[in-house]
Order: sequence, then C-alpha cells, then structure tokens
Amino acid sequence: MSFTRRALVTAAAAAPVIASAAKAAQVTPSLPAKAAFARMPYVYLDSGSTHPMPLAARTALEEYLRYKTRDGTTPGYDMDRKEAAVMRRFAALVGADPSELCFIQSTTMGENLVLKAMGYPQTGGRIVTDAAHFFGSFYTYGELGKLGVDVATVPFTKDGAIDYGQMAAAVNDKTRLVAISAVSTANGFEHDLKKVCDIAHAHGAYVYVDMVHACGSTPIDLRASGVDFAASSSYKWLMGDFGLGFLYVRKEVQDKFPRPWWGYHQVGGHFTTHVYPFDTPGPQDATYGYDPGATGRFAMGTTSWTGAVQLDSSLGFIEALTVPAIQAYRQPMMDAVQTELRRRGYEPMTPMGTRTPLVAFALKDARKKLPALLDKANVKITVSQHRFRASMSVFNDMNDVDRLLAALPASPPA
Repeated sequence: MSFTRRALVTAAAAAPVIASAAKAAQVTPSLPAKAAFARMPYVYLDSGSTHPMPLAARTALEEYLRYKTRDGTTPGYDMDRKEAAVMRRFAALVGADPSELCFIQSTTMGENLVLKAMGYPQTGGRIVTDAAHFFGSFYTYGELGKLGVDVATVPFTKDGAIDYGQMAAAVNDKTRLVAISAVSTANGFEHDLKKVCDIAHAHGAYVYVDMVHACGSTPIDLRASGVDFAASSSYKWLMGDFGLGFLYVRKEVQDKFPRPWWGYHQVGGHFTTHVYPFDTPGPQDATYGYDPGATGRFAMGTTSWTGAVQLDSSLGFIEALTVPAIQAYRQPMMDAVQTELRRRGYEPMTPMGTRTPLVAFALKDARKKLPALLDKANVKITVSQHRFRASMSVFNDMNDVDRLLAALPASPPA
C-alpha cells in the first residue's frame, strides 16, 4: 500500500481523547468506543445506512419495556419530561432552540410537511435542488415537476462537489425553495449551509436541509447558518431507531405559513370539551389553544416512546464524546480509504479532504462484482448498482480499514 499504516495509526492516536463521564453509557467514553457497543461478528462500515444501537441505549430500552409490561420491577416514566430532555439535547446538537423543533416520523415526512406548508404544488414557484440531495427526494421533486412545478437540479462537479456559482445561477426571483442535504448520502459531500442560505435569501427564497447525515457526525449550527427548515430521522448517526425524527422551523418564519395539517399534539394551553355529560356548553365541540413554536404548527400525533427512551441515552453518549472529537477521530480512517483506493485506480466520488463519515467510489456493476468478495472477508458496506460507500463511526478503527482494503481488489475489477 502507498500509505504508511504506522503514520495513520499515529494520526488517529493524536485525535482528541475524551475523558468526561457518560452517564448514559455507564463507562468513561473514549475513542474508539468499542466497549459501548456489542461485539459484532463482522467489520461494520455501514453506519451511514443504519447505526448500531449502543449497549446503554439497549439497557434503557429494556428497562422501559419492563415498565410497559407493568411487572412492577421498574418505576413509572414521566414521558413528557423524557421527550423534553430529548428535545433539549437535540437542539443543543444542531444549534437550535427547542421551540424551533417538533417530533416527526422521518426526514421525508419533514420535507413533505415543508412543501405542504408552502402550498406546493398549487402555488408554484421554482424549487432548486442538487445532485447531492437525498435520492428519495428525486422522486418527490420529479412528481412535483410532473404537476407543473419548475424544478432545477444543480449537478455534481467532476470531483463530487456542488458549485455555488452554478447554484447562484439556478436561483432567481421566482425561486421559493432551495432544498439540499447538509451531508450527501451519495458521497458525503458537505454543504456550506451559510453560503446556500445567503444565495437563497438574496432572492427571498427559503432553505430546507436534510440533516440526517450531519446530526451526530458533523458539526452543524442551524441558526448561525440561517437555515429555515431542516429535518432528520434518528436511526443513523444519532444511534436511535426508525420511526422518530425531528423537524426544525426557524422561529422567524413560523408565523408565515399555515398549518400543513392538524394533529392533537399541536394543542396547547387549554382544551375544554363541550359535548360530554356535565360539560359547560360552548359554541363548538371544544375550545382550545395552540402549543407555541414549531410543535403548535407542525406536530403529528403519537410519538414513539421507545424511540424517545433510546434517544435520550444515545444523545447523552454523543454529548459526552462531542461531535468535533468524533469527527477528528475518524478523519485518518477516511483519508486512508481515500488515499489507497485512489492509488489503486478506483474512481472517487467524494472530494478529497471531506470531513464527513461517508466515502464513496464509482464502479460499474458494483453490485455484481463486490458482494461476494466482501462477504468472504466478513465486511459490511453499502454497495449500490454502480457505486460503493463506506462509513466510519465511533467504534471503528484502523484495523477495520485494513480489512476493507484487503477485501477490495488491487485494481477496479473489469
């Protein structure tokens, strides 16, 4: 190999070592955080698809499930307090105020709520997105295009980035929304959110950000960047599970949009019925107020309590490690994969020096050529039709990188 393993290990060891205690993990967290996770029977370099659950989160979830059986072995749960704690922790993680957040089912749900609140497709107005956005959103904007919405997509540059000159040229005074991913699921490209917001806001457009690959892995500050809307699920770098996510709506824009739907969790202040025995008569079935902030405008119905219990633990674990330290720790591993596979002649999709947890390469018919080799080596990564992607997390180390590189052919298979 062209890189020196000793130098890379030295670089990894030089990354910040975390010494603060993690109540959620029941151990003093350090990197690599192998003790915080189950011993896996394979090299797992696919946390960008679904992140393993920390052992402490599993313990918290098991305790909650015992409570749900009402077997008397665990005390009661104040889930309002638990949800509030999760919201505070997530707000601190992404640079938001808790009043700017509400629980949702998924990232895609958040994006659709934003589109509905803005009146799409009926109201029209250009939408600018890019090739780095979540591929599931290609379907969303493709369908809006069929309904007559003017949708413009900024392509990747040859090195896997988005050119802001091209984006600025695509955004005009008819643009109402710029929709992007903070970190691209395709190749890990990281947007300069402040620059995107400056481009959009100069034309009176709003900015929506899919932040699912940034939250918990890469520093992000929504308010400082000027982002108007953002959404994330919790099963990736937040180390949670499916079915619980977050929608961010900047406080300055909350009153500019109607409620895209109505859900009981939007109700706040008072709720008084007028239809049951002994009720005070009223002009309608019930009188009520609205919860302040994003919850009062966008909240859904029932929240996943198992998701909230698990997230309370895993968010505490991430807090103890700190996102900058996580990022610094994994960077030598990311650079090692980039350097060696480029040397072997693989076609890079990720810009060199990218500081996110995802690194991707293009390979024609990758899904036919790589799975058997990776299975034989007991290595798990994402393999798509014509590309493959590795993702590094807090439990990985340079030995995992060595296993991946040993499993991949010395040159791109024909």
